[in-house]
Amino acid sequence: MDVILLLKAAIMGIVEGLTEFLPISSTGHLILAGSLLGMDDAKGKVFDIAIQTGAILAVILVYAQRLKAVARGLPSEPQARRFVINVAVGFLPAVVLGLLFGKAIKAHLFTPVVVASAFIVGGFIILWAERRQSVARVARIESVDDMTPLDALKVGLIQCLAMIPGTSRSGATIIGGMFLGLSRKAATDFSFFLAIPTLIGAGVYSLYKERALLAAADTPVFAVGLLFSFLSAWICVRWLLRYVATHTFTPFAWYRIAFGVVVLVTAWTGVVHWAD
Repeated sequence: MDVILLLKAAIMGIVEGLTEFLPISSTGHLILAGSLLGMDDAKGKVFDIAIQTGAILAVILVYAQRLKAVARGLPSEPQARRFVINVAVGFLPAVVLGLLFGKAIKAHLFTPVVVASAFIVGGFIILWAERRQSVARVARIESVDDMTPLDALKVGLIQCLAMIPGTSRSGATIIGGMFLGLSRKAATDFSFFLAIPTLIGAGVYSLYKERALLAAADTPVFAVGLLFSFLSAWICVRWLLRYVATHTFTPFAWYRIAFGVVVLVTAWTGVVHWAD
């Protein structure tokens, strides 16, 4: 067993778990980390998507009580049914556009320069959104339960922007939700719930589609990645839910801008060779 490879898998799992639900792009960080660690081949890309499942298990654990309540209420409670409909409606655009354009995007946009550029643009958008909400002060929707299917569809369409690596799925849904009138807490909660079908679906589809690249010998590497993704995501989600109650996303915006500039400068000067 290659201990170095397992260590790399653990590092990638930690990167995935810590960045999946923050508005800083887990895919972007995984592309950059994979470039540095030499895990940027076709199998490495499947690995990146597969270990997202570990992060999603952390969300399911954190929201277990809410998800159980929804499951119990489906036969008789309109609120539970509306919640499920909203998540399904929000998930649908990613399925359609992912199947139509996913292959082309992976072929042409999964590069460090694109990721870094998206980091910077996304950072300025977050600053704009936070300034806008500070002026508006009162959100139109304070809770996920107040959302309509049209609200969910709009957030789902915005989520599709995250198909551009470096954009951030959570960043797009949270900041996009804030632009649509959701409170920071409601946008964050819905982003987490929307992540469950989106990332599980992407992981299962990717593993099935690229199954020819995988072998039984890959199981320990994927298992280590999943484990560390789950543990780091569990810590991150619990922290983020407390953070959004009293803080803005402005620090993440400046982090995105600074990190994107560093990647662009090191790429252009040749200090770091960022592999596509």
